[in-house]
Amino acid sequence: MTLQLLKTPARQGSSLEETEHRPWPLPEGRPWIMAQTLDDLLFAHWRVSADAVRALLPAGLDVDERDGSAWLGVTPFVVTGLRAHGLLPIPRASSFRELNVRTYVIRDGRPGIWFFSLDASSHLAVAAARLLYRLPYFHADVLFRRHGARILFDSARDEGTAFSVSYEAKGSAAPPAPGSLEEFLTERYCLYVEHDGRLYRAEIHHRPWPLQPVDADIQLNTMLPASLLLEGDPLFHYSARQDVVIWALVDVSEADA
Repeated sequence: MTLQLLKTPARQGSSLEETEHRPWPLPEGRPWIMAQTLDDLLFAHWRVSADAVRALLPAGLDVDERDGSAWLGVTPFVVTGLRAHGLLPIPRASSFRELNVRTYVIRDGRPGIWFFSLDASSHLAVAAARLLYRLPYFHADVLFRRHGARILFDSARDEGTAFSVSYEAKGSAAPPAPGSLEEFLTERYCLYVEHDGRLYRAEIHHRPWPLQPVDADIQLNTMLPASLLLEGDPLFHYSARQDVVIWALVDVSEADA
């Protein structure tokens, strides 16, 4: 475990050497402030009404549509190697389980992610993310188990919001094809948040997502905003590991940063 914690920062940092796939350059003049590794991530995506999503967004953001639809994603995964720039991951505190509910938005020509909610098994991670990134994090009881090659993931908040899924990767990993729906859903290099009437953006960097086919079965899903209705069957993808670095929030309420 200690050896892995020592290797993780080098792997995370080396992701900055691969930038050809990015839709815009890395931020200049300011370093990233946080790194983390996402393990055993499942992407579950559904079409949803663009108008219904638009009604839930703050002023200044618009829905990033694909083929006339907005998309909603639910992503369970395990965070490992969480650390601040220049520091090593702290054993135990740097790893926890997480579940995100997200959609896709655009501002100033930069497509990004809008989070409806983020559930985490760590009280410390919830408090830090709410403070540093103003994200709608919640503490949840999250179980992550393996039965052979199959992963069982269950998340539940005290008020009854819950998600339960089992999944198993199939086939080999490959980055999404340029221009594909998979690229649209996964290759996102910023996130947006709103706080006190101001709109902020945080830049993100990672290598192209190594996506695999996956057999997934959702048993329970009460994570969605009440006004959103899922359309059709979910589209599933799996990624065994992704290293991510994130910059600080920048106010983009009046002009592009």
